[in-house]
Amino acid sequence: MKYERVIQYVLETPWAIRPAALGAIIDILAARAHGEPFSDRELAEQFKAANAAQRAPRQSGAVAIIPIAGSIFPRANLFTEMSGGTSLQRFAATLAEVDRDPQVGSIVLDVSSPGGMVAMVAETAEQIRNTTKPVTAVANTEAASAAYWLAAQADELVVTPSGQVGSIGVWSAHEDWSRFDDKLGVTTTLISAGRFKTEGNPFEPLGDEARAAFQKMIDTYYGMFVTDVARGRGVTVAAVRSGFGEGRMVTAEQAVSEGMADRVATLSQVVTELAGGTGTTPLPTASTVPSEPAATDPESDLYEALLKRI
Repeated sequence: MKYERVIQYVLETPWAIRPAALGAIIDILAARAHGEPFSDRELAEQFKAANAAQRAPRQSGAVAIIPIAGSIFPRANLFTEMSGGTSLQRFAATLAEVDRDPQVGSIVLDVSSPGGMVAMVAETAEQIRNTTKPVTAVANTEAASAAYWLAAQADELVVTPSGQVGSIGVWSAHEDWSRFDDKLGVTTTLISAGRFKTEGNPFEPLGDEARAAFQKMIDTYYGMFVTDVARGRGVTVAAVRSGFGEGRMVTAEQAVSEGMADRVATLSQVVTELAGGTGTTPLPTASTVPSEPAATDPESDLYEALLKRI
């Protein structure tokens, strides 16, 4: 399979995302890995739902409204550009600029996301907690996994009546291609230096020691996740681990009853309360976004290259 290492790289990256959402991303990458080009119509259909959710930063009176929409990535790529996904680097720059703006009195996070990569989520969560202006997050209508990680740091977390929040957890996957290669008569010999350098390679089953190492990494990120949620929601880590859906999504009323959210209301109701009914206007995008350094990891290079070719 062409680009199987790219698919492996994506799967083994720690994700805080609903499994179905990552499955959709993998389907797109797998189709391109098999050399299947997308027509304009197919691309439009693939991204129709996500594009419908895409929002631009805007302002209503003294209220700045910043979207967290689509899948979450640390930096911009094809998915963030075409599907309305969120680049945390851009979000952080916009949040910092709005926080400095004397014309802004409060901030609303308009959240509609299944989650995304773990990378940069903890750093962005800390930035939201440390924002000097009051922040209200609205699950409009989905704040799942990494998106809930971020939304939980707001001073108030609101869920729309039909909305859902939760999916607290981190996961990755490993693919073993050894039996497939056996059928092809292919034997891959790995030549490496460093005891664990080829650990988790796709040419053999995942060993117990490698599995334990990967589990430790996932547990570490999960620990960061539940600690931030506990801090943001003002509860104990134990309460998050043993409740808060335990990896499941929960509905609005249940979220409030379990302390995962503060109340149920629509985005327009929240904005009207804060802005006093003032109409909305586009919010200028952050004027300065730090340049993104070139990837140095080979698998990352391949991943980014494939994204650009989709």
